[in-house]
Amino acid sequence: MSGAPASALAAGDPVVLVAHGSRDPRAAEATRALARAVCAARPGVAVSASWLDHTAPGPTEVLRSLAAAGHPRAVLVPLLLTAAYHRRVDVPEAVAAARESGPPIDVRVSDVLGPADGVVDGALLAGLRRRLAEAEPGRFDALVLAAAGTRDPRARGSVGRVAAALGAELGVPCRVSYASAAPPGVAAAVSRLRAAGARRVVVSAYFLAPGLFHDAVLAGARAAGAVTVSGPLTDAPELADLVLRRADAASAT
Repeated sequence: MSGAPASALAAGDPVVLVAHGSRDPRAAEATRALARAVCAARPGVAVSASWLDHTAPGPTEVLRSLAAAGHPRAVLVPLLLTAAYHRRVDVPEAVAAARESGPPIDVRVSDVLGPADGVVDGALLAGLRRRLAEAEPGRFDALVLAAAGTRDPRARGSVGRVAAALGAELGVPCRVSYASAAPPGVAAAVSRLRAAGARRVVVSAYFLAPGLFHDAVLAGARAAGAVTVSGPLTDAPELADLVLRRADAASAT
């Protein structure tokens, strides 16, 4: 944990978390749980949850409400693990819409929670290790990092950097798999490692929340002979710490 001072965010600046959104109610509850964890980690900072799709309120609505309540500034933290389409298009559009109507508000948007400028944050790795340990994998000799998936090659590159860093920390080979949009799937990744001689393969879930993708990874990994699959990051304390440091950095710009 970073131990960042409570004054790092400008006084009174609220933090708005914006998640992708899902039809699965478990995903929205995971975002709310993370918002509570961020509040607990930095008492006195107002934290709101919002979603780009499927769940209300959206970030534009939250920002307009904050402006109407008299807040001149807010910091928006995208709860995304890659800087793909949602970070490059959806988030800026939501912020622009909030600025175009209602009272003015200065919105600072942070980096995503995945690698920023090519750097994998240690808190992200610590959160993944925490969830893997909670899955009680025992001794293992290979690892698959299972991500949601994207067609954006830069975003896939950032997932690869996380896999390389996590494998290095754990001292085992780590391969990437995707639940959608790009190969290989988790079953193929596990099978390839087993064919290469790995006897105990575990899967680290590179997800912020439970849902259909995590369910599919769980089923595919088990069918391919994986020892265990970790749970999503949800409200891991390391993730709350990372959210705050992303907010601090954006507030300071």
